[in-house]
Amino acid sequence: MSVSAYLDRVRREKGLFAIEEVVGLSERGNVIYDPYSTLISAGAVIGRGNVFFPGVYLFCTDGGALEIGDANIFHANTLFEASAGAIRVGSRNQFGEGGFTAKANRPGASIVIGDRGRYLNGAAVFGETVLGSGSQLLGAITVDSCRLEPGGSFREPDPDRRAGLLKGAGAARGFTVPAGHVIVGAGTFSASDLQLQSNFHPKV
Repeated sequence: MSVSAYLDRVRREKGLFAIEEVVGLSERGNVIYDPYSTLISAGAVIGRGNVFFPGVYLFCTDGGALEIGDANIFHANTLFEASAGAIRVGSRNQFGEGGFTAKANRPGASIVIGDRGRYLNGAAVFGETVLGSGSQLLGAITVDSCRLEPGGSFREPDPDRRAGLLKGAGAARGFTVPAGHVIVGAGTFSASDLQLQSNFHPKV
């Protein structure tokens, strides 16, 4: 058995696309830099124009659902796992650099990610979480059942009109970050630490 045949057999046994099927995603304008290190479940719904760097893993099982929109960028060490709930991703988001994890892996889990967001440097998302359009997670932040309200992206010149933002490192659980606001964490994140984003970024 050739190496390629072995890899395809193992992938199919685990419910993943064979290598040729990963390459086939390019027919819809997706870019896969290394199909050998990109693992995608056969049940995942993948849109158009996405970019997959080496070492990206998109998993879903019969107990979950994974839907990816268009023109997203998935940097290395990005992992999505929809094994007990749904993960739905919009368009034009950036996942990584520095890794990103999203897991709907427990009963009641649901993760919704809008459009034009940035999620960098090891952020991880769990539970019932909504990352509204334009939102940002910047740092090694574990987010469990939070909501970041939608707004402008990081390119919006008025920081107080940007979507909700968490930055720093630590655990964030069970609160909402309104548009125009940020919480900076070092170990833990608390809703009592909400600040306007203009406190950190002057209005243009």
